[in-house]
Amino acid sequence: MDAAPLLTTDQMASFVSRGFLRFDAVVPDEVNAQAMEELPGLFRSWLDEFRGVSSGAPTATDATDDGEAPLPRSGTVLRDAYAPDSAFGRMVRVPVIAGAIASLVGDDPVVDHHFVHIKTAGDLHAQGLHCDAIIDQGPAFDIQLFWFPHDVAPREGGTRFVPGSHLRRVNMDDVARYHHLAGEQYFSGEAGTVVIFHQGLWHAGAPNHGSRDRLMGKLRLNPTQPQVRLWDTSDLAPRNRADDHMFARMEPGMVAAELRRSEPWYEPSVHRLETVQRSTLWRYLTGDPDFDVDWYLTRTERRAALVTP
Repeated sequence: MDAAPLLTTDQMASFVSRGFLRFDAVVPDEVNAQAMEELPGLFRSWLDEFRGVSSGAPTATDATDDGEAPLPRSGTVLRDAYAPDSAFGRMVRVPVIAGAIASLVGDDPVVDHHFVHIKTAGDLHAQGLHCDAIIDQGPAFDIQLFWFPHDVAPREGGTRFVPGSHLRRVNMDDVARYHHLAGEQYFSGEAGTVVIFHQGLWHAGAPNHGSRDRLMGKLRLNPTQPQVRLWDTSDLAPRNRADDHMFARMEPGMVAAELRRSEPWYEPSVHRLETVQRSTLWRYLTGDPDFDVDWYLTRTERRAALVTP
């Protein structure tokens, strides 16, 4: 396998700002074809476990009677979770995907859970908007890989998601009442596309107006190490300045320029709050406690230091 290319500073800043990265048609056709054969079987395995049909606690390498491997146990290290010649095992080893995983959650993340979503042709049910998390604490985050092994045309059930929602902490489907948000996206694209979400990104299953079933493999990964400077940081230092403020420089090419990005559904006051959240996450990812955008964190911290306990 070719060396896995790590994410760039631009990609990491975009992930912090928008909550997702999209890699179009990166999984080879033969792996996608294999997935189209295997994913329905994985879905059946999950249903069997849910219904209590299977017994015991098989490992990821144990085979069922029909030759299909069961879902990996939560907590399984990713490199041990899937056979290298399985569809999922091959997908996570695609260099660009392996590099993105390493850049976001390190070399040895563990499997949180795995699922196969099948949206049948003509199923017009719209799932409620939600995030796959309880109320999370702290800046550390999981990632979720959404793999589409076949072409998905517009209105064929591609996942709906809301860019920039990942740091707006909600409890699961508390946002299900929101049916139309400016700037929301519905996935459509080529076979072999993988979209990587921050675990807090709001998303939902969409109606499938097409004539074929839509399959999507999802994998959530937990980090097992601090997520500090795991990407290619060769160009970070000159772009990570802490003096790039609203009334100072605002230079293009700085990380701060990306972290100021607004989304169409933001109100102006909300945009400021999101900028603060992004700055806090960027401090964690860089290990730089002095990084700031537009002086918001520095201002607050300096006032807090004046208060005598």
